[in-house]
Amino acid sequence: MPLDFTAIDFETANSSSASACAVGLARVRDGRVVASQGWLIQPPPGHDRFFELNVGIHGIQESDVLDALGWSAQLPELTAFLGDDVLVAHNAGFDMRVLRAACEATGDLCPPYRYVCSLQVARKTYDLASYRLPIAAAAAGHLDFAHHEATADALACAQIMIDAAARAGATDIVELAMLLGLRVPQIPAPVAAPLAATA
Repeated sequence: MPLDFTAIDFETANSSSASACAVGLARVRDGRVVASQGWLIQPPPGHDRFFELNVGIHGIQESDVLDALGWSAQLPELTAFLGDDVLVAHNAGFDMRVLRAACEATGDLCPPYRYVCSLQVARKTYDLASYRLPIAAAAAGHLDFAHHEATADALACAQIMIDAAARAGATDIVELAMLLGLRVPQIPAPVAAPLAATA
């Protein structure tokens, strides 16, 4: 199987995992980035306050997302880009929580994507003082990108995985995880609500 996956990165408006305000995506086919995309998101109601701390990290302000699509409206475009790919993210637990929590906040169905964490892959692949995305990406030969710009982060994440796969001699993303002793977890499918009792 070829090295196919999609790297994903979310930025959030505040401390709520549901407060997605930007997403970046990078599609990899046969070990090469073939497409990238990103856009702003209006966070779900109740999760749409922009905290100074978050704005200081990514620079996105409430005024920037006023004309952006909300979570439910942009979700079809997101899932169309992702397809059936295994997802990859740097500190993937964070990004998978955002995906799941935003769907829960809006009542949307969250697809049960499988995913691999590039932070864990980097720790198994490189000997670094820090495994923050810019440092791990530099070890993979990907330098000078706009950290915390979602699409740039997704592209950096993709390059880490491509380099790690080459070093490990892995031909696909699941094999890479297996060779490094990592799991390929899956976002849990939502639990169906019990049917109301009929009279």
